[in-house]
Amino acid sequence: MAKVFKKASRNGQLVLYLGKRDFVDHVESVDPVEGVLKIDQSALGGRKVWLQMTCAFRYGSEDLDVIGLSFRKDIWMQHLQLFPPAGHNPTITPLHEALQKKAGEEGLPFTIEIPTNLPCSVTLQPGEDNKSKACGVDFEVKAYMAMEADNPDEQVDKQDTCRLIIRKIQYAPNQTGPGPKLAIMKCFMTSDKPVHMELSLDKEIFYHGNPIPVKIKVTNKTSKVINKVKISVDQTTDVVLYSADKYTKNILSQEFLETIEAEGTFEKALSITPLLANNKDKKGLALDGKLKDEDTNLASSAIIRPGMERDIMGILVSYKIKVNLVSGGGGFLGGLTASEVTGEIPLILMHPKPKGNN
Repeated sequence: MAKVFKKASRNGQLVLYLGKRDFVDHVESVDPVEGVLKIDQSALGGRKVWLQMTCAFRYGSEDLDVIGLSFRKDIWMQHLQLFPPAGHNPTITPLHEALQKKAGEEGLPFTIEIPTNLPCSVTLQPGEDNKSKACGVDFEVKAYMAMEADNPDEQVDKQDTCRLIIRKIQYAPNQTGPGPKLAIMKCFMTSDKPVHMELSLDKEIFYHGNPIPVKIKVTNKTSKVINKVKISVDQTTDVVLYSADKYTKNILSQEFLETIEAEGTFEKALSITPLLANNKDKKGLALDGKLKDEDTNLASSAIIRPGMERDIMGILVSYKIKVNLVSGGGGFLGGLTASEVTGEIPLILMHPKPKGNN
């Protein structure tokens, strides 16, 4: 085991041990959360020891115009009583055994199964002046001492609590379909003859940070010269807990000085690479779930499986590539004389499956 993640309560009477913080959604199943909790039983004073795992959606005042308040909505929650023992008898794995050696004789093993219908971890990028807890969907494992698992009238001392944020992530599937295609016929302003444009990607899914060749084929039947091709990528974030809260942010805009003569043709693949590094200043941009002091990247596209409920997904992220063919726009009048033909195709961004991860 390369690394152990350990978190102790302030008084040191509870210590939580995990062997990893990234848990993979394999579509049919999700990696179980296997860990060990070390308990100082002499400090219980008749209380029980509980383990709680939560998938929650956090949102703050600046993100949804709620005046002076910060909110959290629990999407899913599970409680386990670890001490006194109450029937939780997980199958002991090599990971449990390794963590048990770290925790010693006071360690109790546990396993929590994550349902397949929950969203993956997503963070909304805060503004530069906002250092508070990021908004988004996160998963948390918490251990605490209390008489009951979830009694709102019982005050649980923060000294008796320890917690770790974990991530639910999804990798690109081994088998993917064909890339998207679009064929359109449109006219420039003040032109009565059309432009035929075909757009395509050579595969269905692209990996974060890799170049994306956009194949463009144009038949220009007009008398206008096309002197520029603009390619942009937009990220759309749909906060499905609030049906009206859907917004789009541009994450890439690139111009290519390609000339397509009047009544001419054009066929070429133009390469783009959308990166978070170029969008650090955009508040509210959706990112893959972020652990403290670790780098992340643009959020992966949300994959909704058959039977999944949209409203339990918290945040849905999607991307589209927009291609503009620009005619004119030079001279004294500049953009006032420019005319454009536009087409859009969807883009799926995900992580590749690491070697050895089945």
